[in-house]
Amino acid sequence: MAMSQAALKTEQAIGHGDNATTAQDITNPSNYPEAADHSDKMKALAWMGKNKVEIVEAPKPKIVEPRDVIVKVTGSTVCGSDLHLLHGTVVELQEGDILGHEFCGVVDEVGPEVSRFKKGQRVVASFQIACGSCYYCKQKLSSQCEKTNSNTIENAMYGGRTAGMFGYSHFTGGFAGGQAEYTRVPYGDVNLLPLPDNVPDEKGLYLSDVLATSWHAVVDTGVKKGDVVAIWGAGPIGQMAADFSLINGASRVIIIDQNWRLEYVKKKYPNINTLDFSALRRGESVTSKLKEMTNNRGPDISIECAAGEYAKGWAHYFEMLLGLETDTSELINEMITSTRNFGSCGITGVYVGFTNHFNIGSLMERGIRLIGNGQAPVHKYWESLLAMIQEGKIDPLKMVSHRVRLEDLGKVYYKFENKEDEMQKVFVQTRFSQPAAQGSPSLTTY
Repeated sequence: MAMSQAALKTEQAIGHGDNATTAQDITNPSNYPEAADHSDKMKALAWMGKNKVEIVEAPKPKIVEPRDVIVKVTGSTVCGSDLHLLHGTVVELQEGDILGHEFCGVVDEVGPEVSRFKKGQRVVASFQIACGSCYYCKQKLSSQCEKTNSNTIENAMYGGRTAGMFGYSHFTGGFAGGQAEYTRVPYGDVNLLPLPDNVPDEKGLYLSDVLATSWHAVVDTGVKKGDVVAIWGAGPIGQMAADFSLINGASRVIIIDQNWRLEYVKKKYPNINTLDFSALRRGESVTSKLKEMTNNRGPDISIECAAGEYAKGWAHYFEMLLGLETDTSELINEMITSTRNFGSCGITGVYVGFTNHFNIGSLMERGIRLIGNGQAPVHKYWESLLAMIQEGKIDPLKMVSHRVRLEDLGKVYYKFENKEDEMQKVFVQTRFSQPAAQGSPSLTTY
């Protein structure tokens, strides 16, 4: 936590770069008078300190730049990545920052240079903010836009910047998120996708992140016909990555996790194998069991959909506690040692900084391809994924376990973190939401 706040103060002292072409660090209209429209108030979920989020009241955001769109939010959700913010693992959070990087809604206002959208149109936003015209945007690699994030520390730490992102700290530009009743979308003509009438919010919402992230993990890591695929993490990303692996021709998919999450997978995805790492006998390991399940070679492709924040052993636990590393390498090492020689491993779970005890020897000697899948370039995939929803090839509602109210979102965060109530993906409704679509879970109030 101290590191996060120190990073924020350092960034403020150093100053941003000069690359961004959109306003930075407008994370809550309450704190930025030039970005506040006092004609209406809204509820929003704000970060209030390490392990503390709560619903706050704020002014509605207003048009700041000519290509802005103000979206009246009709659906949002909670992502496993949001827990890294809750814990303060992602640096440069400030008290009052509005969170949430996945949302859909209705166009409420458009800036004078926006011609693609009009008031009342249904849209979904990409979680990243792209300019549409830089080197990466021209290739639809929207998550790496060069013009929407001027953070100096990220540039120094990573050797380059990612795009700006909604609700994901000042480290990624400082943009207010979509766990709110209204959200300002910079470059709205680029970062919004129209939703057709035959795709309800409860399905279209997930084009914002989870569907594109899962698809990208599969195609970027190289899943092809006949492959055996192992996936670490039975959450929504892991589930959809499993589905997409089979769509891409995988002969078999194995998901590694524990507890009720595997039972959920067995019920929703009966054609997927599971491995409960908590039920291993003495002398067994995830690697030994995967070898046993795959002719003693290991899977062709392994994909990490869990993240590097959660240490399994004491060494990493204490090193992370003491700030000697930011991420644990345990799951990455399991992937490397489990995968067949010359196989490929993809990392799509969030890793923030540095790790220790990385098994570089196995990586090199056995010819393992380790791929950082990066933040998924949503714009590259969302139109084709929308078509797959319309055609019935994929059903995002399979991963959705709960429908909740925005007013309860502070409580939902902690239930989601603690894996209570068998909570997987949620659909968060607001006062502007339409009645629940067919197949959506019934409303749960807390």
